[in-house]
Amino acid sequence: MSARAAAGAAALAVLACTHAPAAPLATVSDGRPAMGTLLELTLVGRDEVRLRALAAELFAEAERLDALLTTWDPASGTSRLNAAAGRGPQPVAPELGRLLERSQELSRETRGAFDVTVGPLVALWREAAARGEWPPAAALAAARSRVGSDRLRVAGGRAALLTGSSLNLGGVAKGWALDRMLPRLRGAGVDAALLSFGQSSIWALGAPPDASAGWRLLARAPGGNFLGVLALRDRALSVSGSMGEAFEIAGRRVGHVLDPRSGLPLEVDREALVAAPDATLAEALSKALLVLGPEQGLPLVAAQPGCEALLADADGRSWRTPGWDASLAWEPAEAER
Repeated sequence: MSARAAAGAAALAVLACTHAPAAPLATVSDGRPAMGTLLELTLVGRDEVRLRALAAELFAEAERLDALLTTWDPASGTSRLNAAAGRGPQPVAPELGRLLERSQELSRETRGAFDVTVGPLVALWREAAARGEWPPAAALAAARSRVGSDRLRVAGGRAALLTGSSLNLGGVAKGWALDRMLPRLRGAGVDAALLSFGQSSIWALGAPPDASAGWRLLARAPGGNFLGVLALRDRALSVSGSMGEAFEIAGRRVGHVLDPRSGLPLEVDREALVAAPDATLAEALSKALLVLGPEQGLPLVAAQPGCEALLADADGRSWRTPGWDASLAWEPAEAER
């Protein structure tokens, strides 16, 4: 989970509340490094002491899940499973097993445009960027042959990877962590909350006291221009940029997002925003939308219940699902009108 990629993906800003609450509600806001980026929490409720204790619990939960899902720590559950590729089924933590099962489902639903077995390709392109040389065709083909949801087996608390395959959960782990935090909020008397990993993976519960439509967020296009303002309430949002971590390889500028089907990195500078009923789904769909583009990606998102999307390119073009404007109270910037 690259800190540089997470930092570069930020494309939203929370618009400040401007009116005092009508009821005696407390608001607690805090932020700490977590999962390779910054986890920011805003909690609204009637017991400030309880809210602060809950914030500490949520930060601890993010740290615990990162220790399980990261590939940067060789002792994590994910790293141990990668190291055991080809050795048959291995015991995995229940949470990791559930995430892997969900990831397989999402890979099928996105027709392979999202795939957590992309590890061999991630390694290949990291090496290519370090050398500054395009990988040989044979090396690309070999890495691509080790990617695919059919190379992962999950059942009965155990998981197995075929020889040469490896997992990289960076494209979905933050969303999964937010979904695990949500029950804590709902069971703790929280009136409203906004949880944000690096402004790229967000869960909005309820609405702040002065904005009944939801938490107002400012969306930015590639290059930093403003796209517009959206209102998020009782749903998740994922923001993915193809060039969040860009590399120059043999004179070509490529992004950190890979197409698992071709094995190639994206070379188009674009931003994908997906709103969904849960953050795991939003994360997977935003990556798939970057890979598939507007013609294939937007219908795929729109077919998912409760999901809407916006895709913007650096050249100023943008596309939205039919329900985006109404469901997110979308206010486009002047350039988008």
